[in-house]
Amino acid sequence: MNFSDWFAAKWTAAIELAQSVWALVLAWPVPTIATAVLIAAVIATLFIRRRDHSLGPSPDRQAEQLGRIQRLRGSRVIAIIHRETHMGAIPFMDPGRSYIDLNDFEGVVAAISKTSADRPLDIILHTEGGEALAALQIARAVKAHPAKKTVFVPYFAMSGGTLIALAADEIVMSDHAVLGPIDPQISGLPAASIIKVARDKPIETVNDFTLIQADIAQKAMDQMRRQACELMEGTYNHDGTCTISDELASGKWTHSYPITVPEARELGLNVSTEMPREIVDLVALYPGAGSHAPSVQYLPGQDGRG
Repeated sequence: MNFSDWFAAKWTAAIELAQSVWALVLAWPVPTIATAVLIAAVIATLFIRRRDHSLGPSPDRQAEQLGRIQRLRGSRVIAIIHRETHMGAIPFMDPGRSYIDLNDFEGVVAAISKTSADRPLDIILHTEGGEALAALQIARAVKAHPAKKTVFVPYFAMSGGTLIALAADEIVMSDHAVLGPIDPQISGLPAASIIKVARDKPIETVNDFTLIQADIAQKAMDQMRRQACELMEGTYNHDGTCTISDELASGKWTHSYPITVPEARELGLNVSTEMPREIVDLVALYPGAGSHAPSVQYLPGQDGRG
């Protein structure tokens, strides 16, 4: 048999196989597709290289870096770092997001309770925000610490992260890092926008649910302005004026609006760009997808001395 005959025979066999597979798919579509996906997933695992934990992110390396920063700065370091998390090992699932929650609040309070009153507090923030209650209580716990408080933002501290930053004496940001507005969100909608709709439309055209939402939104706006102003008292204002917090909570921007270093300074925030390289390196040590590590990290013992 010459090459041409051999190739034609193989080609015919391949076409017959494809027709058989297609007939099987038409006859039993769901089982066939499920089996194909399972086989593809098994094959894919053969090409996934396991991470060498001695080189990549690991709890030991995170703790070593936290200790290094504490020694350099003579402070207690608390890291609040949120990463993208995927839904287990199910293929093709959209990633979820970790965020500030009451577990973070418990972790921060536990760390601060083991910190001497005269020891400076360094908070490293890498977060898109989260629950308002948790962020507010973390901020209050930071504010209440007697020694100097510094917040470091290597990349972003949005929404509740910015609220925590307002409790610090100084905010240190990388050149391209951003903060964000702290305007409340009601059921995923900006409180300021809900109030605007209820105010601008004729009352007879507004349904009861929208009016109730507008009432809740107004309360949330008033609360946020007052609470943020309290966090900044003594650092940014001494006479009860709340210009900065009013601006941040006003709803004039979208909730994801990035407040850059120049804008933060223009608002009146005490911002430095002297970001230690060790802090940027720490954030890189926290894994993303598939990680179930706690968001709040600190070294155990009094003042983090083990």
